[in-house]
Amino acid sequence: MRGAKSAKWVAGAIAVAMAATACGGSKSDDSKNDSSGKPAGYVSIDVGEPQKPLIPADTNESNGSYVIQSLFTQLLDFDGNGEIVLTNAESVETEDSKVWTVKLKEGWKFHNGEAVTSQSYIDAWNWYANAKNKQQNSFWFSDIEGYDDVHPEKGDPKADKMSGLKAIDDTTFTITLKTKVPYFNYKLGYATWAPLPKVFFDDPKAFGQKPVGNGPYQFEKWDHKKLIQVKAFDDYKGPNKAANKGIQFKNYATVEAAYRDVVSGNLDIIRQVGPTDLPKYKQDLGDGAIEQPYSAIQTLVPAFYSKTFKDIDPKVLQGLSMAIDRDTITKTVLNNTRTPANSWTPPQVKGNQDLGTDVFTYNPEKAKKLVKEGGGVPDNKLFIQYNSDGGHKEWVTAVCESIRNATGVDCVGDPKPDFPTDLEARDNDQVKSMYRGGWVADYPVNVNFLKELYHSKAESNNGRFSDKEIDEMMAKGDDATSMEEAVKAYQEVEKKLLEKMPSIPLWYYRINGGHGKGVDNVVVDFHGDIELPQVTVK
Repeated sequence: MRGAKSAKWVAGAIAVAMAATACGGSKSDDSKNDSSGKPAGYVSIDVGEPQKPLIPADTNESNGSYVIQSLFTQLLDFDGNGEIVLTNAESVETEDSKVWTVKLKEGWKFHNGEAVTSQSYIDAWNWYANAKNKQQNSFWFSDIEGYDDVHPEKGDPKADKMSGLKAIDDTTFTITLKTKVPYFNYKLGYATWAPLPKVFFDDPKAFGQKPVGNGPYQFEKWDHKKLIQVKAFDDYKGPNKAANKGIQFKNYATVEAAYRDVVSGNLDIIRQVGPTDLPKYKQDLGDGAIEQPYSAIQTLVPAFYSKTFKDIDPKVLQGLSMAIDRDTITKTVLNNTRTPANSWTPPQVKGNQDLGTDVFTYNPEKAKKLVKEGGGVPDNKLFIQYNSDGGHKEWVTAVCESIRNATGVDCVGDPKPDFPTDLEARDNDQVKSMYRGGWVADYPVNVNFLKELYHSKAESNNGRFSDKEIDEMMAKGDDATSMEEAVKAYQEVEKKLLEKMPSIPLWYYRINGGHGKGVDNVVVDFHGDIELPQVTVK
């Protein structure tokens, strides 16, 4: 997942904005803070309140993942082109795509001085996968032999260790999978695979509030719903060692408020400018303005348990998709900062394809016809849930108007005050009709945008889409003999999704953010994340 990247739900219309601190401070005395309370040499960025405690396998949204990837480093990461870069691993190799051998780089330590060993990974992964621990990302470990023993579909675990994990020595261990998974090494680039120190197991709940990681930064403080602060870890051995003294992740109620602070010099970096300020941000920020496509997609996700979409005919969803004028909305409301989608995968991932369908093309006549043929929408009304702090209101309003005008189906926005509240409603099956989904690549393969969202057992399948045929096709893709074959198999899965409509693709993301004059070397990775360790303070 980004940076060490992170898979996740993305918060903003482009990504939630929320931080507030001033740049600068005394260069002669690092102990002094500037007028906003930010220590000298630190960088401030708008990242809001994480949904969950700071545990790698319990984080699958953008606010938490930004912090997690600053505190933890997994075996490998990705460069700007989405290619593998080894971080904590010296090598990750396989001869048959089923048994993988990992060799760790020596000398790595957690922030408390404990050595990072093979057992640090094995113990962490076993805990993450165990059903009793209720980790959001436990599904990510389901490829490993013995997962079903620690995470059965029903009842208590039969074991507390997965049989597929074995330590050879302190820096070598093997991972045996249930079947071949030719892209498995790419999955290891997601921050949920991070190791844990022994202190974690003493009190996981307390650890989640004051984590001890092995990443480029170490934890300092968490003032809930205001800021999280981390400082550079001097003994970090990875390639992304911090070029600054620390980071403040700060929380704003709106993207507009964060933007005002960047312009005024009270915030260093804003991840995404909201729709209101998009027309002027390049002029305001000058050389600090950032515009760059990245591997993420915005969708509308039906809640298939809801009264609106339970047992719905896919024709209705195809019709609703064709009722959305993506071209006009991206050009006007989103100020040309999005690209209309023609598939469920963004262009930056392996296996992206143009599905060559008119289902994603505005056609009001056909839209109305399909909705009618499919039996219509119950009560002729639907809701689109979104988080108010992410700059979504404008485009949701426009999408609803487009649907209403084309089909006669009433469409209403259902705002939640912030991203954590939005996510909790999804997790607890409380979505009235559908929600706006924004997904960023955890690893640059089409599988990540298909299996992690639409497999019936996927943790992030919050619409509760379930289709036996799709699950079986995914299983065949996972059993492919090569990465290329797996990618092709999942391309066939994606084509089949057109018949099922687990969601409605809208557009691909582009980061439209920026930074103030107090920082430099602000670079965006392929996930759309700011590469925080390399940001320098002027």
